[in-house]
Order: sequence, then structure tokens, then C-alpha cells
Amino acid sequence: MSIASYRHATLDCPDPVGLATFYAELLGLKVEPLGDMKPEDVTWVRIQDEKGFPIIGFARVENYVAPTWPEGPVPQQSHLEFSVTDLEVAEAQAIAIGAKKHEFQSGENYRVYVDPVGHPFCLILNYND
Repeated sequence: MSIASYRHATLDCPDPVGLATFYAELLGLKVEPLGDMKPEDVTWVRIQDEKGFPIIGFARVENYVAPTWPEGPVPQQSHLEFSVTDLEVAEAQAIAIGAKKHEFQSGENYRVYVDPVGHPFCLILNYND
């Protein structure tokens, strides 16, 4: 019997709504409704699937410092991996919404990027594990 079940991961960032919007666009999902809150007042928000299930959370951290992965004083701490059917098309679309291709690349079937605030993530060709 398990003690708990997996809920979702949360990324630290300077602007939760902004980063949630980036990942919502990347994954074709939606940012959870903010209700009466102004985006600049939000300290924590999630993106969710079509059924409202939370996928990734985003938490405001004052004085946020982006990872310097793969080397440097600030380790990556975590990264996200996403499956794609066409790396070239997915790369162009990810860059169009604010991703940057990372200088470190070491595989043929995946590519490393950073999101608008510096978290590394990978687009992986037909990754089904």
C-alpha cells in the first residue's frame, strides 16, 4: 500500500502566470482560472488538462535565479520531458512561444531547451516510456 499518490510537480519562477501560460501553450492545455485575482497578484497557479486535473504548478519566488545547467553554481534541480512527433516542427513552435535552444545538446532523438525563466526541458522524439 502506498503512502501517497503523485499529484504534480511545481516549478519556482518570478511570474507564475507568465510561465504557466508558456507551458499551457507548449502542451495545448489551459491555465487554471484565476477568479478575481490579477495576474501580478498570483503567487501560485497550475496548468490543467481538459478534465481540470493539475499537470504542473508554478510558484512565485522573489529573487528567483535560473539554473546554470549543465555547469555552474546553480544546478538544474529538475527538468521536464515532453514527447513530440516531429522535432523540427516542435522546436520552431516552442521557440516561437519563448523557449530558447540550450547550447548543450548530446542526443539525436531529443533536444534541450530552457523555458522563459531558465528551467531546462527536453523535447523527445516519440518517447513512449
